[in-house]
Amino acid sequence: IPGVYQVLSGAVSISQIRNVDIEDLLGREPVKLDIDAISKYLMGKSILVTGAGGSIGSEIVRQVARFNPEKMILLGRGENSLFELELEIKTSFPGLKYELVIADVQNRQKLERVFKTFRPQVVFHAAAHKHVPMMEVNVDQAIMNNVGGTRNVAELALEWGVEHFVNI
Repeated sequence: IPGVYQVLSGAVSISQIRNVDIEDLLGREPVKLDIDAISKYLMGKSILVTGAGGSIGSEIVRQVARFNPEKMILLGRGENSLFELELEIKTSFPGLKYELVIADVQNRQKLERVFKTFRPQVVFHAAAHKHVPMMEVNVDQAIMNNVGGTRNVAELALEWGVEHFVNI
């Protein structure tokens, strides 16, 4: 919408006001998703989501669940966040097969057991410290988690023949 001063000065009239479209806010053309291509690599697959209890990881779970995966492995450090996610899954996706795994991506031995047990075909790696100002003060933890944890997940994905690896 135009600014108040533009309306008051007569530069823009009220009749020129229109509903806001998402494109107005993006500043670019919206991305068109290829739903068929996405469906082909998710439907019927075993999918691991690291950081599943976080804001980004849980949204990935919600989005992926719509594509009827065979099973989802929801991995995270936080017991409470995974518990909350499980409550939502039971309501919103009652037919979804899933496993909750409390684990830290820095613990390679635990991750090896997860890959060996569940054999994920697709990995969405969302486990990371994402609050930059806080991590600038705790650089050692950011590096251990974001670099070391990502390395663990990526190397194991290669070792276990994961078909698709998406790093968030």
